[in-house]
Amino acid sequence: MIKKANNRIDLALQGGGSHGAFTWGVIDRLLEDQSIDIAGVSGTSAGAMNGAVMASGFAINGRDGAKEALHNFWQSVSESAAHSPFKRTIIDKWLNRWTLDQSPIFQAAELMGRIASPYDMPFDLGNPLKPVLEKAIDFDAIRKGPIKVFVTATNVRTGRGKVFRGDEITADALLASACLPTIFNSIVIDGEAYWDGGYTGNPTLTPLIRECDAQDTILVQINPIERNEIPTKSYDILSRLNEISFNSVLQKELRMMSLLRRATPEDDGEGGLWGRQRLHRISSDLMLELGYSSKLNAEWDFLTMLHAEGRRCADEFLSSNRQHIGVMSTFNIDELLGGVDT
Repeated sequence: MIKKANNRIDLALQGGGSHGAFTWGVIDRLLEDQSIDIAGVSGTSAGAMNGAVMASGFAINGRDGAKEALHNFWQSVSESAAHSPFKRTIIDKWLNRWTLDQSPIFQAAELMGRIASPYDMPFDLGNPLKPVLEKAIDFDAIRKGPIKVFVTATNVRTGRGKVFRGDEITADALLASACLPTIFNSIVIDGEAYWDGGYTGNPTLTPLIRECDAQDTILVQINPIERNEIPTKSYDILSRLNEISFNSVLQKELRMMSLLRRATPEDDGEGGLWGRQRLHRISSDLMLELGYSSKLNAEWDFLTMLHAEGRRCADEFLSSNRQHIGVMSTFNIDELLGGVDT
């Protein structure tokens, strides 16, 4: 007998600055597939923002509302960055490079980030994304809407991950999830200071497994786990360190899922929930070509290029795997983690 598919899914969305526009494209395409029903989304940094914007728009006007909200959000991100000092040079544009590596401002900021703290500045400029988020998201609509949203940040004092949900989801919670400590002061919520959620979960799968009824999770991965080239420039080294750090917790959760899948698939407890979860992934080799500095590039042409790539990859995934959603995993966890020592 052929098992009938149940196309109810969760989304696990990684962070990565402007590279999150790739995720925008993926979600944009998934929303057009009427057979797919999104139950929950767990995100970090740009992934959390994508998830919250989508859930807000969906709660207000369904799929069309979600698509419109995401488009308007990323357009506002680009507009707010119009006066940013982080710009490509004329040579970068001539060579069609999206990175800011040659930008004197970027290089100066990289140096300052190693010798000075944001707290050394005479005043806190805040995060320019806060008014963008407050305009783009109806947080009350998220709380009442059908899509559950989980946002991960890192508690500075304890070093543990904090997952914001329900009434806890605010603009500050999203900013906390995206707070890079070398650029911004920590975000204080209820007396606790928070940094970027990537240090403790990028994204966190646990709340999707425990609190959502879907048994299929689509991971939208924008941070490469493996790279063929060894970084030699200082900012490339720091970028690779961040990639390794930001992927480590996700890899541990995936390894646990793989082990429980073999050991406890019939268990009625939490082990069974993890063991029965079906996993899928949407990613792009383009991310291997984009350097760390391009995560700060918010030019509209760059964002729409990533959006188009996200749509292409999502369309390719649906063409190959739509019939497997609700039936079987299409992402081989063991192949991804084959090089991880145990």
